[in-house]
Amino acid sequence: MDFNAFLDGFALVIEPHNLLYCLIGVLIGMVIGVLPGLGPAATIAILLPITYTIDPVSAIIMLAGIYYGAQYGGTITSVLLRLPGEASSVVTVFDGFALAKQGRAGTALGIAAIGSFVGATISIVGLTLLAPIVAEVALDFGPPEYAALALLGVLLVATIGSGNKLKAMIAGALGLLLATVGRDSFSGASRFTFDSLQLADGIDFVVVAMGLFGVGEILYNLEQRHGKKHVPAKVGNVWPSRADLKQSSGAIGRGSVIGFVLGVLPGGGAVLSSIVAYATEKRRSKTPERFGRGAIEGVAAPETANNAAATSSFIPLLTIGLPANATMAMLFGALLILGVSPGPQLVTEHPDVFWGVINSMYIGNILLLILSVPLVGVFVRILRVRPAILAPITALITLLGVYTINNSTFDIFLMVAFGIVGYLMKKAGFDPGPMVLAFVLGSIIESSTRRSLLIFGGDPTGFVTRPISGVILGIFVLLIVLPMVRHVRNSRAAARTSDQKATQTDKLGV
Repeated sequence: MDFNAFLDGFALVIEPHNLLYCLIGVLIGMVIGVLPGLGPAATIAILLPITYTIDPVSAIIMLAGIYYGAQYGGTITSVLLRLPGEASSVVTVFDGFALAKQGRAGTALGIAAIGSFVGATISIVGLTLLAPIVAEVALDFGPPEYAALALLGVLLVATIGSGNKLKAMIAGALGLLLATVGRDSFSGASRFTFDSLQLADGIDFVVVAMGLFGVGEILYNLEQRHGKKHVPAKVGNVWPSRADLKQSSGAIGRGSVIGFVLGVLPGGGAVLSSIVAYATEKRRSKTPERFGRGAIEGVAAPETANNAAATSSFIPLLTIGLPANATMAMLFGALLILGVSPGPQLVTEHPDVFWGVINSMYIGNILLLILSVPLVGVFVRILRVRPAILAPITALITLLGVYTINNSTFDIFLMVAFGIVGYLMKKAGFDPGPMVLAFVLGSIIESSTRRSLLIFGGDPTGFVTRPISGVILGIFVLLIVLPMVRHVRNSRAAARTSDQKATQTDKLGV
């Protein structure tokens, strides 16, 4: 690790304007986490046009702050309303709301804040130490390795991510199809443009993101919350007792490790890590029956894990240019828009961006810890604002934002179309995240694969003979084959069990 570059990054972050953008980012993130449904991916998509006029370092510091700030904000609604503000806070609902009903909402929020800070800080230290090493190894990556990695990333979204796997794969396939719209970069031929000049340069990433996440989420959440009235639980003392801290310490430590490891995996991220951390604590507990009824570990573990994962998911983004989840795909697009290419060259070509983002997280998490306790009362008031008031404001910002990209009304209509698609996807149980992620990775897969074939003289076996791409493709095949083998085994075991039951029934009948 270049210690001088690390110190220069800190010097950059503590400049007043960067500190201000860091504060703005975590504040917006906390508010967005509190508002159920909108989420950091949608918020970053909406704010992308604003970043055009901001320095790249400041812009990414702010957008990163929105992401990890939202992880804590989602806890507030989970505990007070039994309504997770973020998908990663779904597990927190089980014990957080149970504690709130016992009059211990403040304790739950306090332990969540402490666990979030510890998990994120441990993960940032790991990010600081490991990211430069991963970037050095990634310097050996060429087009074949990037093609294999991007392909693996699309698959892992479906196999590791939460939700219906088949639907995630269908959404991913649609995203790959959308990535082909426009002129072929190699031959210049038009593809799926329907003779439209507006589509000749392809579909803008911001239009897709703002449509699916922005407009789509607004429509879906208006329908879901229409006519429903939520009254937040009362918040008492926010500081946990010494006994609560002692009881939660092991869960916080294990959650930090689980979150850091799973956050690095494409498709893993905060949602999967929070589920695994909760399941681990319940399995280890001598009294598992307490979970779901107000176990403090049931809040500490998932909240620590999802914040640790939110931080470590920056490793694949910054070092090899592979977004690990939908929000990272937004940040990937933001970096490209700002003229910065994520990947192994980022450390040497843009050390200010690389170390600025990493070091801003140290300060951002301290700000979150300081702000989280006194602002709980403010967020409770925000929860009382009707969706009918918030939704039009968000929609107006979205429309203005997408228009300012190219000053094109066509982009507005296209975004509204994607918004309707996003709404219908949510209604049908499809997560738009895999679609956006596949859309981002689609161009990488296509260009890297075609460049690789040019290098190999058209011989596809070159992907397997190169050590790194061969190993990645081997993992790809395993992830496809293993679930099939497991399904066949389970089917045979079920068939044997039914045959044994039938035989026993026949004997009893005789």
